[in-house]
Amino acid sequence: MIEELPFTLEALRRAYAGGVRPEAVVAEAFRRLDLANDPGIFIHEARQAALEAARALGAPDGRPLWGIPFAVKDNIDVAGMPTTAACPDFAYDAADDAFVVARLRQAGAIVLGKTNLDQFATGLVGVRTPHTVPRNAIDPAIVPGGSSSGSAVAVARGIAAFALGTDTAGSGRVPAALNAIVGMKPTLGAFSATGVVPACRTLDTISVFAMTVADAWEVHSVAAGYDAADAYSRPVATGALFDASAVRIGVPDRATLQTFGDAVQAADFRATVERLRAAGAEIRELDFSPFHAVARMLYEGAWLAERVAAVGERLTRKPETLHATTRAILEPGLKLSAVDAFEGFYRLKALRRDCEALFAGVDVLCVPSIPTFVTLAEIAADPVGPNSRLGTYTNFVNLLDLCGIAVPTGARADGRPGSVTLLAPAGRDALGASIAAALEAGPLGATGWARPMRLPLAPQAAGEIALAVCGAHMSGLPLNRELTERGGRFIRACTTAPIYRLHALAGGPPFRPGLVRTTRGAAIALEVWALPWERFGDFIAGVPSPLCIGTVELEDGTTVKGFLSEAAGLADAADITEFGGWRAWLARPKAEAAA
Repeated sequence: MIEELPFTLEALRRAYAGGVRPEAVVAEAFRRLDLANDPGIFIHEARQAALEAARALGAPDGRPLWGIPFAVKDNIDVAGMPTTAACPDFAYDAADDAFVVARLRQAGAIVLGKTNLDQFATGLVGVRTPHTVPRNAIDPAIVPGGSSSGSAVAVARGIAAFALGTDTAGSGRVPAALNAIVGMKPTLGAFSATGVVPACRTLDTISVFAMTVADAWEVHSVAAGYDAADAYSRPVATGALFDASAVRIGVPDRATLQTFGDAVQAADFRATVERLRAAGAEIRELDFSPFHAVARMLYEGAWLAERVAAVGERLTRKPETLHATTRAILEPGLKLSAVDAFEGFYRLKALRRDCEALFAGVDVLCVPSIPTFVTLAEIAADPVGPNSRLGTYTNFVNLLDLCGIAVPTGARADGRPGSVTLLAPAGRDALGASIAAALEAGPLGATGWARPMRLPLAPQAAGEIALAVCGAHMSGLPLNRELTERGGRFIRACTTAPIYRLHALAGGPPFRPGLVRTTRGAAIALEVWALPWERFGDFIAGVPSPLCIGTVELEDGTTVKGFLSEAAGLADAADITEFGGWRAWLARPKAEAAA
């Protein structure tokens, strides 16, 4: 059945050989998007255009990406679609495809739409957007990763077979690690930047998210190409993957392995290094201090000023149109001088010499893709610090002209996804990808195929109580911290039985819905969380009237405790049942404004 089909290139090609039509695959992609119940993934959905493109393909014609659905980060142009960079005031309708998008479409791939991002590609957390924040595909309590948040989640949820992101400071690798997929950052200049909204022009590149290394490499082979119209483009060889087991791999030594107290991450990384050693690699521990020093430079001097140049006069003339955190990061760049920039260039040159000396004794570097995980609660409390930590092993890469690929390595001891990144000198993309392919965990990497499907409700552990939430307590929304701060654990997203009506209650902020059981109802989207018994009492003590905790029947006939509304609270409420859930209702004003 197509509903059970993993969207890998190999699986889709088998399906097409068996008679499945691209129209059915596109329809299934959007069914999965609807099932995800996450309006934060896409800024612009292209349902009708994608179906028309699928129908226009006709019979299979041998093109390498024939019928393959993909998503595009919304700072990359797709003809006929708006480009916003997650700044509605910046939006324009693209007349032409970006160079890379054109190559992919010429190869037969189908664009599903434009995905959400940290505004102007400034951030590694995925929450710096004026739109709904995408939910992490593994655990909605942790950030989705940025700036290419929507692209990574679209692939991790099986909606798109691959997706384009961009990567200046790690935005093609951090979200991959946080969502247990592959993230490939090519050599600078291998992918043309024509049709890409710049973030830091000298360091920008389009990146690729995929379920497997093989898929990412195949997309890379199609997308890469010299573009005379892009002054930073350069020809880079692709070639085939190969056996790269007998290589010299540099890793951070114990003194410079930074995991910010995450002992599980440190142990998981060392276990992966031992796997590489057992496969025949020569492991050399390096003092990573020069790399860490380069990483700290990315948001200083020349490169902060370059980000200011990319945003342009908006920072001074229309600062209110920028996300508050984005503005706070960029504004110090207004005070920088040309002297500051040149001093930055000089310091980078010196540090680069130190890094080259370390690299001289190895073929590639292997580093943790992220040093530790960041929760939504942590980034809400400190919008800058946790974001900076996520760039520990990514910020230096483009400054040193390296290529990289993040690959899932299986679950850590605590169940969270493990990931490492292989880094190689410019032009040696195939080397890094070949090592990554050998590390990949299982036939679909660490991704598996469970996440896009509706899973049975996992029983809460001893000492926990399951709670259904359908409004502001859902992941990524304002009151979710009331669950996470009490040790709440996400179980699954699902819907109620079709016997409820949903109302937007009067008052706010925070604005709240009211769920009411009735004989003429519908299925309403919600999330099920588990709360420790000892924290359940103080949680429900804060539930305001007319809301209450009752028993909610789910789509599979099981029941859990959950939020309901007293009938008396509906006097001034609006019936919003037709939207099917609170997130869809919150997204409604944006859709109307865009119409």
